[in-house]
Amino acid sequence: ETKTMSMLAAAKAVLAPRGTVRAAINMSNILLVTNRADPAQPGGVAPDMAAALADALGAKLQLVPYKNPGALADSAGAGEWDVGLIGAEPARAAIIGFSAPYAEIEATYLVRPGVPFHTAAQVDTEGVRVASSRRSAYTLWLEDNLRAAQLVQTEEPGAEGSWDLFQDRELEALAGLRSFLTGKAAELPGSRLLDDRFTSIQQAIGTPRGDAAACDAAVAFLDSFVADAKSSGLVANLLAKHGVEGKLSVAL
Repeated sequence: ETKTMSMLAAAKAVLAPRGTVRAAINMSNILLVTNRADPAQPGGVAPDMAAALADALGAKLQLVPYKNPGALADSAGAGEWDVGLIGAEPARAAIIGFSAPYAEIEATYLVRPGVPFHTAAQVDTEGVRVASSRRSAYTLWLEDNLRAAQLVQTEEPGAEGSWDLFQDRELEALAGLRSFLTGKAAELPGSRLLDDRFTSIQQAIGTPRGDAAACDAAVAFLDSFVADAKSSGLVANLLAKHGVEGKLSVAL
């Protein structure tokens, strides 16, 4: 009990030093933020996870919305937020300490009509051009892992922009989250959504890396919170509540 109390106190000092946890939310993730009617008070799995975290800390909650994950990650050192709900990518881990993931989202390819590929690995072929949204978690993965195919990124972050790029330049493949690509496949008869994935985006809770010991204490608490949220059924219940089962899954 005493150990738990001291862990909570150490975490609260980092995550809610003034009694309020400021939670950064990536507004461009249509699976984790499903209600945008009031941009200042977004609804969905990520805001509900932030609210549950605030409860666990015994703190108030202030949501801090960002238009895309790049903008959220860039502000890690600016003192604008205490926790960020975002894909845990190695490129971001240099500036953000991440919890274990609470949910995961498949990233795959949509291929143009006439393109013969059936697996994600086949797309990584000389002469293949892949449209992708700049600074998304899956684009960061492709930057590190594509060997032969050419990655063609949007000027500005945004999945819709990657669709426009794919169409305007008649690129061979479009990278994205399966749920987004499923909708786009219907708009392009003869296109094929691949059955497998090239990666899955691990959705986690991060905190800016400032003082190493303080960050470690905060991440230990976040790990414990996420483990409880998964084992108690909270994450599964939130996926059902917001109608995103089958598009997102509880992380293992």
